[in-house]
Amino acid sequence: MPPPSTRPSLRVTSVTIAAPDPRELAAFYSALLGWPVTTSEPPRPGMPPSDGWAQLRPPEGAVGPTLNFEYEAGYVAPVWPSVEGEQQLQTHLDIAVDDLPAAVAWARQAGATLARYQPQDGVRVMLDPAGHPFCLFLSG
Repeated sequence: MPPPSTRPSLRVTSVTIAAPDPRELAAFYSALLGWPVTTSEPPRPGMPPSDGWAQLRPPEGAVGPTLNFEYEAGYVAPVWPSVEGEQQLQTHLDIAVDDLPAAVAWARQAGATLARYQPQDGVRVMLDPAGHPFCLFLSG
């Protein structure tokens, strides 16, 4: 590993999430987080109506990376918890909350479902409308 003095400046600025309908999934996360959809691109010529791209940015004063949503033609929802031979979870979002039951209710109202398997107290694994797991956890 090179010494820190020779390492270039590297900053993670965004997370990109594959989706069967990126604009729909961006709308879900916008409702869930209260973040605005800052970019929404229509389907490319010759592509299905669900094609496109969308982006959320944290509003002024909020902390978090930009969230990008891109169309994945062969999208297959991951299985939670992972099962050998099935689509594996690649990444997930961790979302800090102050009131876990209220956050779960809010997420469900926005369109998420509670995963059947819950690995620990103080954390609730939810599934977004495209089947991506995300975790709500008690901050502090």
